[in-house]
Amino acid sequence: MGKVYYVSKHVGLGLLVLAVTALVTIIALSIAYDKERAKNQDTLGDGAADGTTPVPTPFTPKEPWDRYRLPVSLVPVSYNVTLWPRLKPGADGMYFFTGKSAVVVRCVKETDLLIIHSNKLNLTSFNGHHAVLTGLGQATAPAIQNSWLVVKTEFLVIQLRSRLSVGASYVLYTEFKGELADDLEGFYRSEYTEDGVRKVVATSQMQATYARKTFPCFDEPAMKAVFNVTIIHDQDTVALSNGMEIGWFQKCKNSSPFLIFVTSQISRESGSVQKIWARRKAIDSRQGDYALNVTGPILQFYEQYFNATYPLSKSDQIALPDFNAGAMENWGLVTYRETALLFDPIMSSTGNKETITTVVSHELAHMWFGNLVTLQWWNDLWLNEGFASYVEYLGADYAEPTWSIKDKIILSDVHKVFAVDALASSHPLSRREEEVNTPAQISEMFNTISYSKVSAVSSQSYLNTFAFGNTVYTDLWDHLQQAVENTPGMHIPHTVHDIMNRWTLQMGFPVVTIDTRTGSITQKHFLLDPDSVLDRPSQFNYTWFVPIKWMKTGVEQQQHWLLQETVSGEDWVLANTNVAGYFRVNYDLDNWHRLLSLLNTNHQALSIINRAQIIDDAFNLARAKIINTTLALTTTKYLSKERDYIPWESALRNLDYYILMFDRTEVYGALQLYLKKQIQPLFEHFKTITANWTKVPTGHTDQYNQNNAIGIACSMGVQGCGELIKSWYRQWMENPHHNPIHPNLKSTVYCSAIAFGGVEEWDFAWRMFKNATLASEASRLRSGMACTKAPWLLNRYLEYTLDPTKIRKQDATSTIHYIARNIVGMPLAWNFVRARWSYLFKYGGRSFSFSGLINGITKRLSTEFELQELMKFKEDNLHVGFGSATMALEQAIEKTTANIKWVAENKAHVLKWFNDESK
Repeated sequence: MGKVYYVSKHVGLGLLVLAVTALVTIIALSIAYDKERAKNQDTLGDGAADGTTPVPTPFTPKEPWDRYRLPVSLVPVSYNVTLWPRLKPGADGMYFFTGKSAVVVRCVKETDLLIIHSNKLNLTSFNGHHAVLTGLGQATAPAIQNSWLVVKTEFLVIQLRSRLSVGASYVLYTEFKGELADDLEGFYRSEYTEDGVRKVVATSQMQATYARKTFPCFDEPAMKAVFNVTIIHDQDTVALSNGMEIGWFQKCKNSSPFLIFVTSQISRESGSVQKIWARRKAIDSRQGDYALNVTGPILQFYEQYFNATYPLSKSDQIALPDFNAGAMENWGLVTYRETALLFDPIMSSTGNKETITTVVSHELAHMWFGNLVTLQWWNDLWLNEGFASYVEYLGADYAEPTWSIKDKIILSDVHKVFAVDALASSHPLSRREEEVNTPAQISEMFNTISYSKVSAVSSQSYLNTFAFGNTVYTDLWDHLQQAVENTPGMHIPHTVHDIMNRWTLQMGFPVVTIDTRTGSITQKHFLLDPDSVLDRPSQFNYTWFVPIKWMKTGVEQQQHWLLQETVSGEDWVLANTNVAGYFRVNYDLDNWHRLLSLLNTNHQALSIINRAQIIDDAFNLARAKIINTTLALTTTKYLSKERDYIPWESALRNLDYYILMFDRTEVYGALQLYLKKQIQPLFEHFKTITANWTKVPTGHTDQYNQNNAIGIACSMGVQGCGELIKSWYRQWMENPHHNPIHPNLKSTVYCSAIAFGGVEEWDFAWRMFKNATLASEASRLRSGMACTKAPWLLNRYLEYTLDPTKIRKQDATSTIHYIARNIVGMPLAWNFVRARWSYLFKYGGRSFSFSGLINGITKRLSTEFELQELMKFKEDNLHVGFGSATMALEQAIEKTTANIKWVAENKAHVLKWFNDESK
């Protein structure tokens, strides 16, 4: 990713993981996964889940069990848990599991209350109470006076007749029964059909607050303990857990409850100590081989990078037919969606391969940062996710060095998090603990800010100090400060705490303005809507310590912090070279014109990343009324000469906003003509280098850009594109057993062909979808079917999302999102969700990606009438609640309000510009 500064290995410090970069770029290269991109763009990212908790009525908790946080009087030491999942339904047609748990607790503060999490478990009664308490060693356990369950805070409360003794240990024994439901949370049921036989997998997703749905436990990340797990299962099935098998049970090192995992009835394995698990047919067809091949190198890289050996004795990775998140970093047994782990060399695309590499790299990074060292509480989730989201690129780059994958950070993460962090309703990286209490509030933390607004910051001493323990963000700053002080020649203008706190304790980021006429350099809090009202004051007055890397006329200049330095002259100046810092850059008009002239005459004088940066900065500065909209549009004029993926993708993502705002207005015709003119040379370029579409471009990102060329060319009406797409799809329809469409192009071709076609094309795709044996192929078809222009087909498809026999629950919200992307489907999806919100909330439970759903269906809203509909939707459903979509709904209102103003102010100018430039 261009120039990156590293700290050398010095006396016992080992490798400081990009410590200097963290200090120079300030905690902020937005670097991550949503791979809602998927890490597979269908989902929230690893471990993310949504809450169904209604909007709480304000109240002051009077009793300890009314609070959402556990008391600090007891800590768990170890668990002995036995689970017996029934993989066949009972007489009532329900699937269930039974279990026993003995948890050893140590008393650290005198108390006559034992409070432990338990949710949706039917507990066996012992002499009228829910548990049995015994002393350990010399300790004598008080008798139980009373016990009860608190539904709101999900607690089992045990009132004792006398107090527990400080320093003594006790054993709490429970027996329980729970439903093995298909709700994708806790201990749940996943089903699939193989050779006509229906099979059931009992699996789990414990993060963030679902371990309590599996067995009574202290379900907070700081409550680490040793887990001994026994799984009762049939001889023809397999049982897996986090640790190595020891006789009948499996032992896991000191771990948090949300990292414990169990499964049953999965078919085959591949590998030795490092293993891939999946459905038998997937393993037989070697779909796990690619993931297995990159696992070894990535683990080897991390051991060197962290200067710390892999902390466990085995590494299992399992692909599950039903899994809400993209993946989950369970210690020693990582769980994945099938799309994120399984690869077929014939049917899978380059994008599928990259997804697998980056997801595996992300999850394996968690084995050290997140599992070995774990956050103290969910308000510091970014300590887990931000770090893993950065180093996933380093691990992937080591496994696939020819991809130049680090360049994609700017697209996958920097630009993505900028869009969210520029809202008045954003939030700081590290929120106050009191702001993150309920399960829904915890789920809200699994967002772009937590995953993306972070740079890679760590050191060997940090990992060693807190191994098998928990940390807060200040511990990281302490160890980075030690690293700075022990590294000769390294100087920073303030302490690590002073610098970093401004980036973690206040939301947002600055726009740095360089005026080459006066020489001044200034900063200001960047807000997409400058008229929005901030309701979150900052102790730092929204100013940051900003490190600036810059160049003049192509020559790198000495980096400096934003202090008193000045930049002036008549040469072109570019700041934030290679996007090394987390800020946007604005210039005086003279310098803007110099940069635009450079793009038009010699665009390769600037790096690929900086070409993308100029486009993205300009479009967003225009949205914020800092520069003219026409200036931003002018950055795209040179694109007819551009052949690289990253600048094109940056431009298309920004122009997508114009499409969303104007594709129902007269502006769209002129926009289409302009984009048709700009994309035509790229379309012809790929037609030539692929010998009339018969070959695959050799470059990794060129393969992505070929997709852009075809997709945009077809939607903008480039001659010959539509006929090409339709002929490929027709050939497949005539011979369903031979698909002539290259895997790299399938997503684009399926969508375009179904959009051009009718019911025959749609029904063919549906049959192929139902018969697909590869998850990524099914995902492409599911997305493509949302592109039809027939309203009745789209409405039928929306109904399918609520039938798990047609669309798996894990895919319901993303399918609705796909339909809403379609201009015909948008009002249908919006009406569908509004009419069914209460049912959707109940149907999806906490497993649904409701924040993603709200974001998806509201993107096009840009009229006063639509804003009123959005406000009414909020008002009408206050009694139902919005769970972890609460913040997303507020942001949707904020963005719709800004859209209305932007369209009113810019529509005429944009129409004139496109008309003038398309002639």
